[in-house]
Amino acid sequence: MEEIIATKTDSDEPIIEFKNVSKVYTLYKNSKQQFMALFVKSKKFKRHKALEGVSFSIRRGESVAIIGKNGSGKSTILKMITGVAYPTMGEVRVKGRVAALLELTAGFVADMTGRENISFKCYVLGLSDTEIKEIEQKVIDFADLGEYIDQPVRTYSSGMKMRLGFAININMDPDILVIDEALSVGDAAFKRKCKDKIREMIKRNITVMYVSHGRDIREICDRCIYLQKGKVIFDGSMEETMERYPEFAK
Repeated sequence: MEEIIATKTDSDEPIIEFKNVSKVYTLYKNSKQQFMALFVKSKKFKRHKALEGVSFSIRRGESVAIIGKNGSGKSTILKMITGVAYPTMGEVRVKGRVAALLELTAGFVADMTGRENISFKCYVLGLSDTEIKEIEQKVIDFADLGEYIDQPVRTYSSGMKMRLGFAININMDPDILVIDEALSVGDAAFKRKCKDKIREMIKRNITVMYVSHGRDIREICDRCIYLQKGKVIFDGSMEETMERYPEFAK
């Protein structure tokens, strides 16, 4: 059974809830085999279980790190929260607006200016004209691209595009902020600026889900969910997690 439900935010209930969630991906040798699978059901295709029986709930205002080795299912969980992927079994409930710092440079139109791309991406993310006008200058100030904001994005470096993408998502007043290794953007000063902004959002009771292999998870998150081969091995305070699994404290 496959189910994902998005509803209005209620502070008395979890803002994110996974109930016995499993996710199975079918692996194909090539694009031809993937195309044929649309018409022919076969047991020969390999299947990979990315998540198995995952359950947890997160309340408004919590800052939660998701850790584990590559392939443990971290990104799959984030994709389900953002609605990019759906469970094969189980139930996912997400309440409120989600801002995702995943593929920061995705969705930009190369021949449009940075300013025009702010409006375009905000439309794609579901913001109204009024909301876009309210945050446009905040995005411009945060990205700090100077005169480049009115130049075509094709003239931007990859770092400049990442700064703009980060600025758009972090200023759209979400209920949930999802971060996947995104704090590698820009120079040291911009990284500090990003972390300070995230801390300020947490103080405003915005829920943060953060996947990272870096030490910065300890600076931002109070709680940690440790995944291993698609299963939750531990769910507790950041301090207790670092004591139990010192390899993630390095």
